[in-house]
Amino acid sequence: MPYIRVGQENSGNINLYYEDHGTGEPVVLIHGWPLSGASWEKQVPALLDAGYRVITYDRRGFGKSSRPVSGYEYNTLAADLEKLLTKLDLHDSTLVGFSMGGGEVARYLGAYGSKRVKKAVFIASITPFLLKTDENPEGTAGAVFDGIEKAITADRLAFLSSFLADFYNFDVLGGHRVSSQVVQSNWNVAADASPTGTFDCVSAWLTDFRKDLAGIEIPTLVIHGDADRILPFAATGKRTHVLVKGSELLVIEGGPHGIAWTHADIVNQGLLTFLGAERDALKEQAKVA
Repeated sequence: MPYIRVGQENSGNINLYYEDHGTGEPVVLIHGWPLSGASWEKQVPALLDAGYRVITYDRRGFGKSSRPVSGYEYNTLAADLEKLLTKLDLHDSTLVGFSMGGGEVARYLGAYGSKRVKKAVFIASITPFLLKTDENPEGTAGAVFDGIEKAITADRLAFLSSFLADFYNFDVLGGHRVSSQVVQSNWNVAADASPTGTFDCVSAWLTDFRKDLAGIEIPTLVIHGDADRILPFAATGKRTHVLVKGSELLVIEGGPHGIAWTHADIVNQGLLTFLGAERDALKEQAKVA
């Protein structure tokens, strides 16, 4: 299994597990909390079939990656991503971030620029700024995040069950667009994640990405469900679209937070259309010439 070393903790290395498949233009898929790169199960085959090189990886603390007790904030997480892109020597890549992974995309572009990246996609993303403040009234009160931390501390496994039910709007979509087995599989991955990482990521959710987003100048696509209970569209996807000048927006009717699974057909078509737009334009120019 391929790993990349991104740091050191006492006597042990901090390694990220990644998978690198296919050929063509690279697409890097960055998963959400509290899952792993395996959560892109419905996107990887579609991208490979369309002729792209697809890279997934597990964030530190999650999946098959190392579980250090530090580094669960976005500057470090973006640095981890930069080390992966450098290791694989990727250029002209597309970064696709789901939920918490959207924060990595925003912070990476804000900190490292777009020398290795030509397009960005935010799916049900945590951006731009979740915390309610006097100058960010659209955010969520800090007490909500305090409550999440208390629930994780009290019974992490029980909290994950309730979280995943809302993740998929299971009371509405269960047995139709998502099975109980999928939810159970997600719970297994989440339960196996680092308890420290699971907890510490909550404070990272309060990161302000507004400047990062405002500085993005590459083609960008925002995909969000209008029934997202975890990161409601009005507070996240809609505002992300406004902040990234010239970005495209795809709103999925009835889509919960976990749209990459429940509405994979729509997500994949939107993603492939966005990725292929430039390629199709070049083909048309070639025909004219």
